[in-house]
Amino acid sequence: MVKDIMIKKSKIGGKGIFAGRDFKKGEIIIKWDISHQLTPEEVKKLSEAEKRYIANLEGKYILMQPPAKYVNHSCDANSYADNFCDIAKRHIRKGEEITANYSETMEPNEFMKCNCGSKNCRVIIKAKN
Repeated sequence: MVKDIMIKKSKIGGKGIFAGRDFKKGEIIIKWDISHQLTPEEVKKLSEAEKRYIANLEGKYILMQPPAKYVNHSCDANSYADNFCDIAKRHIRKGEEITANYSETMEPNEFMKCNCGSKNCRVIIKAKN
C-alpha cells in the first residue's frame, strides 16, 4: 500500500501525500499506524506544533505517524477517516494530492486556519459538532 502513495512538497503546506496510482471510491488509501495512542492528559502536554498531528477518532487520541501524518486538510477533501484508515471519498487520479477534512477528527472547540485554496474554503477549520 505504501508504494501506492508518495510524500512530496504540497501547495497546501509542507509535505503532502500524493496518489501513486488511481484509487476508486471506497478504496483504502492509507492504514494508520495506531501504536502511538495518547491519553487526554498526554495530549494537553504537547506543543501546538505536535497537536497538529493528533487525530481524535472513535474515542482514541492518535499521534499520527508517516505517511498518514502528511495528509493535508482540504475543505473539498477527497478522502475521509474510517476505522483508522483514509478512504477514497471519490475517484482519485494518479498524481493528485490526498486530502482529508480535519474537522472530522478534531476536538470540540479546536480550530485552525485553512490553507487549502479550494473554492469551497471555509477559512477556519473547526470540529464538527
